[in-house]
Amino acid sequence: MGWTMKIIFLGDVVGEPGRDVVRAVIPSLKEKYTPDFFVVNGENTAGGNGITPRLCYEIMRAGADVVTLGDHTWDQREILGFFSEEPRLIRPLNYPAGTPGQGWIVVQGNGKKLAVINALGRTFMGPQVDNPFLLLPPLIDKIRKEETSCILVDFHCEATSEKIAMGRHLDGSVSVVVGTHTHVQTADETILPNGTAYITDAGFCGGHDSVIGRDVSSVIQKYTTLLPNKFHISAKGLQADGLFIECDEATGRALRLERIQLKVSQD
Repeated sequence: MGWTMKIIFLGDVVGEPGRDVVRAVIPSLKEKYTPDFFVVNGENTAGGNGITPRLCYEIMRAGADVVTLGDHTWDQREILGFFSEEPRLIRPLNYPAGTPGQGWIVVQGNGKKLAVINALGRTFMGPQVDNPFLLLPPLIDKIRKEETSCILVDFHCEATSEKIAMGRHLDGSVSVVVGTHTHVQTADETILPNGTAYITDAGFCGGHDSVIGRDVSSVIQKYTTLLPNKFHISAKGLQADGLFIECDEATGRALRLERIQLKVSQD
C-alpha cells in the first residue's frame, strides 16, 4: 500500500454550543487520528441559521480546512460578499450560475491534495436547485484528471433515500459521500463495493440533550400548541458527531472509516 490520506468530517455545527464543541474536540481528534484535513459543516453556526464571516473564521481558527454549507447558506446577509474573500467556505454547487461563491475547492496540506464538494438534495428541500445527480459526475471526472483522486462530497439532504442513491451513484469515483442536514447520526457507515466510504448522516456538533440541537421545551410547545415560537439553541449534553476516513492517496479508494461521537465535559 502506498501513501494514505486521513480526513475528519464534523457534522453540522449548531449555534454557539456547536462552536464550543468544535474548539474543544479538534485537539483531541488531532492527537488520536493525526488527520491531514478537517472538513466541517457550518450551515447552522449562527444561532442555528446560516453563518457569518466572523463565525466562519472562528471555526477555521479552531482547525477547519474547509467549511461547507447547505439550505441555510443565505440566512445571514453579510455572507453574500464574503465568498469572494474566503474560498475555503463553500456553498452547494447546484445553485444557479452567477450565485455568489463556489461549490467545491481543492485544499493542500502535508504535501497532499483533497477536493471537497458541497451539494444540496432536492427531495423535501427548498429551493428547487439544479439536479446534483447530473452535475456531480462531470465535475468529479475533471477533478480526478486535473487535481486529485481524493474527493469528499458533503451531500446536504433531507431524504435518506436520496442520500443513499447519491452514495451508490458516486461509488468508485470519490473517496467519501457524507450526508448532512438531519442532525441524527446514522449507524450505516460502510465502504461501498467500488471503494467509496459512505454514511447517511454525520450527525451534529452541539447540545445533544435537545431536539436536533434545539431546546426540548420550545420544540414540544410548538408541536402541542401549533403556535409560532422561537426554537432556542440547547447547550446541554455537548457532543461532536462526525466521521474519520482514511483513503489511498493514489486511487482515492477508502480503506478505513469510523464514526465519531465525542462527548465534551461541561464541568
